[in-house]
Amino acid sequence: MIARSNVLYSLSPVSQDVVAVVGLCTAILSATIALYQNDIKKVLAYSTVSQLGFMFLALGVGAFTTGVFHVMTHAFFKALLFLGAGSVIHAMGGEQDITKMGALRKKLPITYFTFLIGVLAISGFPFTSGFISKDEILLAVYAHSPVLFWFAAFAAILTAIYMFRLLMLVFFGGFRGTHEQEHHLHESPSAMTIPLIVLAVLSLVGGFVQLPHVFGGHDFFNEFLSPVVPAVVHEGEEAAKAEYYLLGGTIFGLFIIFIATRKFFVVKEFDGTYKGFKKLLADKWYIDELYDVVIVKPLNSLAGFLKSVVEKSGIDGLVNGVGRFVNYLSRQLRLLQSGQVGNYILFMVLSIVVLFLVFWNQEIIVQFLQKIF
Repeated sequence: MIARSNVLYSLSPVSQDVVAVVGLCTAILSATIALYQNDIKKVLAYSTVSQLGFMFLALGVGAFTTGVFHVMTHAFFKALLFLGAGSVIHAMGGEQDITKMGALRKKLPITYFTFLIGVLAISGFPFTSGFISKDEILLAVYAHSPVLFWFAAFAAILTAIYMFRLLMLVFFGGFRGTHEQEHHLHESPSAMTIPLIVLAVLSLVGGFVQLPHVFGGHDFFNEFLSPVVPAVVHEGEEAAKAEYYLLGGTIFGLFIIFIATRKFFVVKEFDGTYKGFKKLLADKWYIDELYDVVIVKPLNSLAGFLKSVVEKSGIDGLVNGVGRFVNYLSRQLRLLQSGQVGNYILFMVLSIVVLFLVFWNQEIIVQFLQKIF
């Protein structure tokens, strides 16, 4: 919606800055949460939220085609990672806890190799589809604000850290599951591995439709979107320097990450418990608890009040009261049906007398009522 409404957002720099800051905060917050999640699907889920933050960051700095381009490349490697996680869960008999996995690369070679490609792509390894789209986002952010760039680079590094952590804990070290699970470990059938292979290929080459000029590419994707979304083009010597700078920084960052994650190669026992700041991240900054206190519990209390007081005592009381009143009035009026003709004649005569009195004393009655009201 923002990309297609680019004309409106381009006229409001404040709105674009809000989108950029919200996107950047989303990318960093979700990445920190993903660092210490033990459910394989939760790691990928928070990773998705983080990548959505990168997309909105690109939109916020005016790189509309870049944000849409990252949607496309992200579809390749994130679908690959989720299907790879499904293959792992299938092999583990439904187990999703990575604390009970490990050493699966030999039992699941195709899943491991394709999952590795997905991890490299989302981490921005050079010339994967994720590198091309994420590098383009970082370049656009750097041109817009160097301050935002360094925060975005930090989020990108966090992405690589939690993804390599996931890779190491699932496929390396010692197996931490049960003997029953280890006995039934097997590679998934071709119905599951063939899509993994196809997505792995797309994760490698899918970004070449927008390979930067400095690497000998062409803006095919920008041209495709040009009727609707204007492209942000970075040309000249400064753009080339920025590309090489980002490429070198990416390689250096990945080198550090490989060193930092070496300890996961030898993990034999891992119970998934954390302390201190790690526990804060594992508990998702207690956002769920805060949401429960601020939103869920007040709404439940309000709903309980509306149900027990407003609905039962108010609405139901009014409706049921009308019914009880009609029922009571009916019981009283039925007493008039005594079956005695003499009583009926008496009531008729009395009624005629009352009507005559009212007819001959209208003015007196009207004056009396006027005095009362």
